[in-house]
Amino acid sequence: MRTDLIRKTALTAAGLAFTGGAIAGPVTAAYAASEAKPATQTQTDRKTHGERELGVRYEAQPNFYYCGPAATRNALSVQGKNINVDDMAKEMGTTEAGTNSINDITPVLNKETGKNDAYRSVEISSPDADAKQTDTLRADVVKTVDDGRAVVANIAGTSTDTDGVAHSYEGGHYISVVGYRDNGNTVTIADSADPNQAAYQISVEHLADWIATRGYATS
Repeated sequence: MRTDLIRKTALTAAGLAFTGGAIAGPVTAAYAASEAKPATQTQTDRKTHGERELGVRYEAQPNFYYCGPAATRNALSVQGKNINVDDMAKEMGTTEAGTNSINDITPVLNKETGKNDAYRSVEISSPDADAKQTDTLRADVVKTVDDGRAVVANIAGTSTDTDGVAHSYEGGHYISVVGYRDNGNTVTIADSADPNQAAYQISVEHLADWIATRGYATS
């Protein structure tokens, strides 16, 4: 079942790209990145005190509206799985308007993980995440990554990573969270939109605000 609030706001960048016949900037960037063969990058699973980063077999999304299936594929790759994005897109109901909600992604994660309760959807319904929602997200990321799985998050707006680089998806986007450090205060993102910015780190506070009005799939 879909949550109305998430459903109302959960379109990917493609979902608003064609409003008024114009393509938004982030969508153009994502589409341009996908015109080449999707990049593949393997990252080693490593764990030290207070941090862990999972091994990702990264691939860029093949078109401007597949960020939901691509984020899910990248997330599942940390479990050693390589599922076809077209098959997942069909299961999620993905169209050129994007993937409607995180609630369309969670069942696919459960199916491919092989457990009905491996993932659940969590909503951050407020326009900005409060301290409790941020603390919950931090704990969810740490638990999920420690379980050997990645979080999938539905985001919107602009946020800045720890290197000061801005990442803008005003119409919305899906990303994978594949690691953490400093006990979850900083998280590692696998972003299918642009293979030139395939991985970056962001504070959990920024991530929580990026997810606000939407939701994420977690253990």
